[in-house]
Amino acid sequence: MDMTSEAMTEELPRTARSFRDWVVDILCIALAAVIGLLNAEALRKAPDVAPALLAADQIVGAAACVALWTRRRWPVPLAVTLIVVSTFLPPAGGAMLVAVFTVAVHRPFRTVAAVGGLALASEPLQPALRPDPDLPFLAATVTGMLLVLAVIGWGMFVRSRRQLVLSLRERAHRAEAEAQLRAEQAQRLARERIAREMHDVLAHRLSLLCVHAGALEFRPDAPPSEVARAAGVIRDSAHQALEELREVIGVLRAPGADGGGDRPQPTLAALGELVEESRQAGMSVTLHQQVSDAAPVPEATGRTVYRIVQEALTNARKHAAGAEVGVRVEGSPEAGLKIEIVNPPGGEQGGRGGRDGSPAGQGSVSVPGSGQGLIGLAERAALAGGRCAHGPTPDGGFRVHGWLPWRL
Repeated sequence: MDMTSEAMTEELPRTARSFRDWVVDILCIALAAVIGLLNAEALRKAPDVAPALLAADQIVGAAACVALWTRRRWPVPLAVTLIVVSTFLPPAGGAMLVAVFTVAVHRPFRTVAAVGGLALASEPLQPALRPDPDLPFLAATVTGMLLVLAVIGWGMFVRSRRQLVLSLRERAHRAEAEAQLRAEQAQRLARERIAREMHDVLAHRLSLLCVHAGALEFRPDAPPSEVARAAGVIRDSAHQALEELREVIGVLRAPGADGGGDRPQPTLAALGELVEESRQAGMSVTLHQQVSDAAPVPEATGRTVYRIVQEALTNARKHAAGAEVGVRVEGSPEAGLKIEIVNPPGGEQGGRGGRDGSPAGQGSVSVPGSGQGLIGLAERAALAGGRCAHGPTPDGGFRVHGWLPWRL
C-alpha cells in the first residue's frame, strides 16, 4: 500500500462525535467490559488470590474500559498501554482487544504489524503471571493469540472496505466532474459553431448593405425608382442582419442552448441562389458547378462548400470591387469536392451598376474588413477533414481554393 492510500485511510481526530460514533463507542466499551468481567470471574476462582488484587483487577479493568473513549484520538498509545496493563491485569484484556482493533482500522499496516506483534508477544506472559484455573498454559496462550489475530484481521477488513468505499466515491465524483466538463466543452463548441455560422451570414449581409448604400452615395442622380429599389434592398438586408444578430445573441446568452436550433442551414443546392444574390448586388460572378447532382452531397459537406464560397464572395466584394469573380465547384464521391474562387484585381470595372440596371454597382465603395473570415475558412475546412488556402495570383488578383471529402 502506498503512502497516498495510507494517508487516505488514516482518520484525523474529530472534534465532535456523530450519533454513529456514540453508538459504536458505547458498544465497544460494553464489549470490553463483558470480556473483562469474564476474566475477572475466572481469576476469582484461583486459589490464594488476595482480595486486594481482585479489587485492583476490577478497578483497572473499569478504568481501561473508560479509557477506550479516547481510542479515536490516540489509538496507538492507548493500545500499547493496554497491552502492557493487560499482561499483569487480565480484566483489561477486553479493552486491549478493542484498542488493537481500532489501530487495525485507522492506521497503516506497518503500525498495525508493530502493535499486533507486541500484543502477540504479551499473550504467553499473561497466563504465566496470572494463570487461569480453568485453562492450561498452552490453551490460554493459543486462545489469546487467536483472539488478537481475529481482531486484527477484522479491523484490517473494515479498513480495506472503507478504503474501497472512499475510492469508489472519489471515482464517482471524478466521473461526475468529467461528465460535467465534457458537457460544458460540448456546449462551448456548439456555441462557437453557431457564432461562426452567424459571422458568415452577417458578414455577407452587411457587405451587401454597404455596397447598396455606397452606390446611392456615389450616384445621387439615379432615377427615383432605382433609388427606391436600392433603399428597399438596404432595408431588407438590414432587417435580415438584425434578425440574425438577435438570434446569435439569444443563443449565446442562453446557458442551455443545444447548438443547432431550428434555423435552416444552406447546402450545396443553394449555391446558385448565393451567386444570383451577389449578381443583383452588382458583382460579376460566373459559376461552373460540375457536380452532376447536388442532392446526394451530404448536408454538412454542402454547407461547408457554401460557407467557403460565401466568404470568398464577401471578401471579393470588399477588396475587389467591380472585378469578375469565377466560382468553380467540381467533384465526385471518389475524388471529393474541389472549390476554387478567383478574381483579378478590382476597381477597373466600377461604376457600371448591377446587371439589372440598379444603382448597386460597387464602384470605389470601400467595405471595411479584418480578413478574419478567410482565416476561419481554413479552420472550418480542417474541422471537416479537408483543407482551404488563399493568396494572391501572379496577375495581382486573389484565389481561394480548397478540397473537402465527400463525406465528413
